[in-house]
Amino acid sequence: MTDEAGELRDTGDLDAEALARRRFALAQIRQYPDPALRLRANDVEHFDDSLRRLAERMTALMADAYGVGLAATQVGVLQRLFVFQSGDDEPVVLVNPRIVERSAEVEVDDEGCLSLQRVIVPVERNMQVTIEAQDLDGEDVRLELDELPARVVQHELDHLDGVLIVDKTTDDARREAMATLRAQLSVEPVPR
Repeated sequence: MTDEAGELRDTGDLDAEALARRRFALAQIRQYPDPALRLRANDVEHFDDSLRRLAERMTALMADAYGVGLAATQVGVLQRLFVFQSGDDEPVVLVNPRIVERSAEVEVDDEGCLSLQRVIVPVERNMQVTIEAQDLDGEDVRLELDELPARVVQHELDHLDGVLIVDKTTDDARREAMATLRAQLSVEPVPR
C-alpha cells in the first residue's frame, strides 16, 4: 500500500538519490498484471534466516518506495507474510496473519498500491480489526488496530489472498483504474 494519501503525489520533494532509490524499489515490486499478484500465498512453516532476510528486504523496499505496507506476493514470494508501517513506530512484520475480529463500523477511503502505480480508488474497510499472526521467531502476536493501520493490514492481507484494490472498489472507479493501467502498459512497462 502506498503512503497515507494513497500515493506519492509529489516526487518534487525528493532529492535525486531518494528518487533513484524509489524507482529502484518500485522496479523490484511486482506490477499489475503480474500473475503473482493474483495467487494465494501459502502458510509459512519455517522460521529461519531466509524468512528474516525476506522480511528485511521487504521492509527496505517498502521504505524506499515510500509505502506503508508490502506483502510477500508483491515481491513474487508466495508466503503469508507482510510488513507495514504504523506511524513513527518501527515497521511490523506479520507472518501467517489472520483477522479474528472486525468492527461493524466501516469507512470508504481512497487507497493506492505499490503494485498499481498511479491508481487510487475508494475502498470500504472495517474501521477496527484484531489480527493474530506470528513474528519472525514463530511467536504469537495479537494486534488491535484502528483507522489507517487497520486499513493497511486489511489491504496487505488481501494481497496474500490474491485480491487487489480494483476488486474491492466501485464499478466506475474500477473502469477508470483499468484504463489507467492499460495506458501505462502500452506506453511505459517499467514503473516510475
